[in-house]
Amino acid sequence: MNEEKELDSWKGILVCLEWKGTDFHPVSYELLGEARRLSRISREPVYAVGVGRKIHEGAGLLRHCGAQKVILCETSMICQSESYADLYEHYIRELMPSSVLVGGTLEGRALAPRLAVRFRTGLTADCTRLEMTGEGGLVQIRPAFGGNLMARIVTENSRPQFATVRSGVMEREEDSLEESQVCLDTNQQVRGTLKVHTEEILKPEGKITEAKILVVAGRGVKRREDLEPLSMLARKLGGQLASSRALVEKGWTKPSQQIGLSGNTVSPDYMITFGVSGTVQFMAGMKSTRHILAVNTDPEARIFQIAHDPICADLYEVVPRLIQLIDQKNRQEEIF
Repeated sequence: MNEEKELDSWKGILVCLEWKGTDFHPVSYELLGEARRLSRISREPVYAVGVGRKIHEGAGLLRHCGAQKVILCETSMICQSESYADLYEHYIRELMPSSVLVGGTLEGRALAPRLAVRFRTGLTADCTRLEMTGEGGLVQIRPAFGGNLMARIVTENSRPQFATVRSGVMEREEDSLEESQVCLDTNQQVRGTLKVHTEEILKPEGKITEAKILVVAGRGVKRREDLEPLSMLARKLGGQLASSRALVEKGWTKPSQQIGLSGNTVSPDYMITFGVSGTVQFMAGMKSTRHILAVNTDPEARIFQIAHDPICADLYEVVPRLIQLIDQKNRQEEIF
């Protein structure tokens, strides 16, 4: 069999599901939606494979996920990367998908490289966009060279094509009307020595990744204590305080609060940035934000290019005024 025929024998898009004990990780649903979108272009089937302890309890959650076939492998252990990789490798060889999508979580980052090595194929990590050719070629797009350009990566001579995507990058689609075929596979022979079981896996990756409202502090914040009014504003709005990389490097905020390529990918309904210039790295982590209000003293700040409400002003004047307006509104509501 020549190389061209070998490549043609791989068809479909497989999503590696991540089970969190009571539900699938949000990135699993997001990747299923992305796989369905890509499959409309390539006209290939969508598969989903999940491995985990008590994963059978999630079967009902995937009845209308849009995949033609879902395989849930019940194991007796929480994630052990080598053992889980054995099972995923088995199902990938059985289904022979052309593309495999993996969540860019701790578990996914341990799993994807192992699988790529076993199949002697390429892997693109932390993709921010995916495209598909009519022939099933996966175009994997991600920032490169410090975020100064967007690289378009293709795997021309080997299959499957592997890509990881962080949670919050892709939008979750509505459930499909068609019912998916869900198969349960009970396997008690899982073995392995390397555990990927940490507290971070069992809990949400960070509160800012789930927040609907984010107040974001940038380099324009002059002193650490100046973060307190921003935290207060976030609390009054029912949101969370996040930051750019600059403040994390100063030690003023935690890595779990950072937005960007080396931090978290977020998709809140509303984001207010203060003193954020808007580097490519930062904006790659918040592209799905529905509404952005940006406050910066620099009229040429890059963040203004994507902000729905750009405000050229000093955050030290704007923040106290916003807190004052919120307090006034709350007092009026209490009166009436």
